[in-house]
Order: sequence, then C-alpha cells, then structure tokens
Amino acid sequence: MAKETFGQRLAALRKEKGLTQNDIADKVGITAQAVSKWENDQASPDIDILIKLSEIFDISLDELLGKVKPSVSLNDKPTKKDINKMVLKISVNEVNGDKVKVNLPLALVKVFINKDTGEIPLLDGKESLKNIDFRQILDLVEQGVIGEIVSIASENGDKVSIAVE
Repeated sequence: MAKETFGQRLAALRKEKGLTQNDIADKVGITAQAVSKWENDQASPDIDILIKLSEIFDISLDELLGKVKPSVSLNDKPTKKDINKMVLKISVNEVNGDKVKVNLPLALVKVFINKDTGEIPLLDGKESLKNIDFRQILDLVEQGVIGEIVSIASENGDKVSIAVE
C-alpha cells in the first residue's frame, strides 16, 4: 500500500469538509491554481499557510503532514448518561455521631422534589440538608455534570456530601 502524499491528504480533507479549491484559496489568501498544485504534489505550501490549513481542518500540523493519527477524538455531541438510570448519593456525618447514607434513583428524586423549595420530603428531619436546593443539583445533572457535586463542612463539624453516579 502506497503512502498517502500531502496532496492526496489535502484533497481528502478539503472534500471531507465540503470545500472547493476556491474556498481554500479564499480562506488562506492564495489562488485556486496554487491549491491545485499542492493537491497534485507539484508544489508545497509555506509554513504560515500550513498553519492556516491545520486551523481550517481542525487538525494538528503533524496530522496535516501525515505524521500521526489522533488516538482520541472529541465528539461534537457529548454522550450523556440516561438521567433516569443515575443515582443521587447523599452522605451526612454529624458531630453527634449520626451517620446517614441515602442512595436515591434520580427518577425518584424528580418525582419527590418540592417544586417550590427544592427540598426532598423524604429527607425531612436532617437539619444538614435543610437549605440544599435539589432543583439546582438536578439542573446540573441534566447538563451532564456527574460525580461529587456538593461537599459541605459546617461550622459545628457536620459533613455533607452529595454525588451523582
């Protein structure tokens, strides 16, 4: 298998982006004939134009020149976990020795959350959780935030941790 030339790579990248030789020429400030010469391996662009080309195609100079292929790619649309399959984990360690660990499916949290106060009635009686607005936590999770969301150590030594997994 023959190694891909710079010209072949440039033509493939241009077509992949749906651009014409004129489009490339306009973007980098040269003629379409120059682009044609590059694609036919009759000439090579200057380094400053190579930089512009790498920006147009959103790739590194190394990749543009055929030196490396990226091992990691970034998706335009990040994949989010299904919120209904996630769990809200609450851990409360109070100075008086009380320890509470609660794992609630987020689907259940959405049902039980008080729309006015943001509190969850199932957690009534725990002073440490009184002023936590679970609506805001739910909003963060819906935006894709997971892991430890809240970690609080109060003046009296109570510790509260809220995570979503």
